[in-house]
Order: sequence, then C-alpha cells, then structure tokens
Amino acid sequence: MQLGTQSAVINIWQTAYAMFVTLYVANSLVVASVIAENLNRIVRYEYLGFVGDLAFVDTQAGADGGSDPIYTGLGSRFQLLYLETADLS
Repeated sequence: MQLGTQSAVINIWQTAYAMFVTLYVANSLVVASVIAENLNRIVRYEYLGFVGDLAFVDTQAGADGGSDPIYTGLGSRFQLLYLETADLS
C-alpha cells in the first residue's frame, strides 16, 4: 500500500493478550512487533526513516477513553490511521 510516497507493508496479528504491528517500507523493516494500543503512535521516531506515523483509534470510545484494538473490530470500531508529518506537530 502507499502511505504518502512510501511503499509500505503492514503485518498485524492478534495474540491472547494483545495485537501487534510490524511495518516494512520498500522491503526494509521499520518497526517489529509493536503493541497496538488505542491512540498510541506505532513508529514514534523520525530516525527510523518512516515519514509520518501510524495509530489505532477506537471510534466507539466513551468517557473511559476507549479500548485497545482487537482483530474482531478492525476496520469498523478500530481504525488504523496514517498520520502525515503535519499531523504530528
């Protein structure tokens, strides 16, 4: 998939305890096995070479602040967002 000008591959998997994300750009590993949490950036550091960042958002979050994503809600309740550089400042 294209994220900005980057050719990216995102692997997401669920364990009994949490969901995890691995990100490749142009066949190079950027981050591996990062825990997926609601509203928590996945890449975080510019020096990793990824332009922008990724984050999950719980679209049904209430006063409790929402839940961490699980696979059964991907694409509906839990959305994976690509944050451009301008979104991070």
